[in-house]
Amino acid sequence: MPPYNEINLYMRGLWLLVKGDAQGFRLLDLTDRGMMRSFWAFAWCLPAMVISWIWWRAMYVAGLPEGGHVGGVFFARLGMLEILDWMVPLVFLGVLCVVMDLGKKFAPIVVTFNWLSVPFAYAYAILSVFYLLNIRLGGLLAIVHFCILVASIVVLSRLLKMVCGPQPLIVTAMILVLIVPDMVLSQFMQRFLGVYPIF
Repeated sequence: MPPYNEINLYMRGLWLLVKGDAQGFRLLDLTDRGMMRSFWAFAWCLPAMVISWIWWRAMYVAGLPEGGHVGGVFFARLGMLEILDWMVPLVFLGVLCVVMDLGKKFAPIVVTFNWLSVPFAYAYAILSVFYLLNIRLGGLLAIVHFCILVASIVVLSRLLKMVCGPQPLIVTAMILVLIVPDMVLSQFMQRFLGVYPIF
């Protein structure tokens, strides 16, 4: 598992790329080995995910009849859902790269996409803590949640532009492939697995 110092280096590299500085590529391992190591990002995101799962469980239990409860299977299903949400968009991305003859771009995109998940996972975890503590702030948290979503799309588009060059159609197609399947799959699988809160 990559240590904190290595993760910090990757975050600095991503930040440079977001600012349009190609020197950020030098701080990332964009090789095939680096691509495989980038899946350790899931482990780094796991503590943040658990916090979000606890909030999700609280919402789910709130919609159950009085005395209703859920066990460990609930968290196992959420974990399976997270894995699917993570992997399926990358499969679609691989297909898109083959179709558009961008095979050499696949590894750098996967590396940046995976490590980018870390800061945003913790941003959502912080929001989950506020929700768990029942700190509503008059709808401000909903606005912040939306802003984080928009920021993730903007940051991802800037990273893809750095990797693929100034090709708006390709960048747009990749953003759609990485984000839309995740949203659709999440809604479907949450209901299919029985972990969607009922209010």
